[in-house]
Parts: sequence; structure tokens; C-alpha cells
Amino acid sequence: MAQMPATPKLRRWLISCLAPLGLATLMPLAESEKAALAYRKSRSPVTAEQVTFLIPLVGAHHVDDWDAVCLRLQGTLDSLMGQTNPNWRAIICCQDIPSLPVDPRIDFLKFDDPTPGNDKWRKLSALYDWLKTSVDSPGYIMSFDADDLLHDGAVAEMLDRQADGYLVTTGFVMDHALGEYAIARPQNIIQLGQKALWKLCGSCCALRYDPKDPASIDFMQEMTQHEHRMFPYLTRLSGASLASFRETVVLYILNHGENFGARRGRVGFKTRFVQRFKIRDASLLDAIRNHFPKH
Repeated sequence: MAQMPATPKLRRWLISCLAPLGLATLMPLAESEKAALAYRKSRSPVTAEQVTFLIPLVGAHHVDDWDAVCLRLQGTLDSLMGQTNPNWRAIICCQDIPSLPVDPRIDFLKFDDPTPGNDKWRKLSALYDWLKTSVDSPGYIMSFDADDLLHDGAVAEMLDRQADGYLVTTGFVMDHALGEYAIARPQNIIQLGQKALWKLCGSCCALRYDPKDPASIDFMQEMTQHEHRMFPYLTRLSGASLASFRETVVLYILNHGENFGARRGRVGFKTRFVQRFKIRDASLLDAIRNHFPKH
């Protein structure tokens, strides 16, 4: 299973215009768009009780340094265990079992699909299949990469605000090789070339899940088969709204040696981004160190 292609922007606009009129099915639709429209019909308000993080982990056979991958995963899990609100759980899916902290909120899902090639999206699909039978209370679901870090107040903000979903518009990007940070945020007339974090990083969207509504999980499962730039469009198509986090909740780390993007040859422009929008404010750098685990 390869990553599903993005819907062209003009077609997205047309489908979005037709959806409120009940006419979107007149257009050719991707499976994700069909799932979004199905969820649009069934959505009902529920109170989220926890946040579940779905973490696809690259297998040891795909990397040069498995120990480095495990170290990065530990940092990600440290950022979850440091949350001020403890109502979360994380599930890691991989062929190989990494060393995991002893914490009842952290589970492992064995992945045994031998199909060659990039398996990130097949792992995500397997994680959602697991979710269908393993989570029985409503909450938020967030797919999260195994080398990103979460601000210690993120779970508290989600559960306190109870929005339909959340989008990481502003976030931090670190070039690990240089030890330098940048801030990613929506472009404005003063800072042309800026990008919202959801355009750079897959750990960017949390959506409400209702276990009594199968359409909610079917939609998220199909949505995450696309690149993250499709997430806001598909969420709007489902009738849900995405709130921006009040805090800068995700730290995206580049050039640590085993980045997924590096294996796809897609890191160069991000390292240039860090140089262009480098953070020089000492108080902001201190805030990063205070709210994210050591990295």
C-alpha cells in the first residue's frame, strides 16, 4: 500500500462547494473523500476523555542505526510521559520491538506484513484497525511520528477545550545537526516563504473519535493514507472544524540521522527553512527547553 495521491486543488474546491448541497458525489471521489462525506452525515457531539497517539515506527531493516531510532522514539515517549494531563495512551507499530518505558499507557502492535517498500501507511492502517477493537471511550486520535516531540501542555489543552479537532499551525523546527531552531507559522506579508507546521510535519492533526460511530474511525484511517497537507481539506469535508493550538505544541526535528524524509530525499528545503527563519530570541529558546524533553 503506497501513500495515496493528493486531490488536485481545483477539484478540492469544487468538491468542498458541492458537499453542503449534497452534490459532491457527482464528482469523482477518492476513498478518503467518500469516508469524509459519510462521516459528515453521522457526526454527533461527544466529550473526549483521552488522547490516543498512533506511532508508526520504521523497521530495523530500513535503517542504518536502529539504536538511534530507538533513542528518538524514547524522546517522543518522554514528551508524552511529561504531559501535565495524564489521560493519554500511545501505540507503536513496528516489525521489531524497541525498548519501551514501563508505562501502562504505552502499547506495542506487532507488524508482520512482508510486502517490500515503504510501509508507513500500512502501519498507520494497521494502527487504526487495532483502534477499532481496543478503544471504547471517545477521545482524540493523533498520528504522531516517532521522532517528533510534544509540548507538555498539549493533552491538557485538547481535553480542556473539546474542539472538533486541532491543527498545529505554529510549531518549532530543529536542525539537529546544527543545534538550531526555527519557528514555522502561516505566511504573512512580512515573512514571505513561511509555512504553517502542518505543511512541513505529519504530527500535526488531532481529531475526535467516537467508538459508537464507525464512520469516524473509517474517515481518519482513510485520511492518514494521504500526505498531511490533505488533512485540513478532508476534515472540513467531513463537517468538522479544526482549532489552532494556543501553544506551540510540536517540535519537528530534522537531520538527526534517520529521518523518514531523508530516505525520500525531501529534507534539503527544510534545512534551508531553518536557516531562513532561525530563532534568535533567548527567551523563546528557553521556553523550548522548558516545555520539551531533552533532545
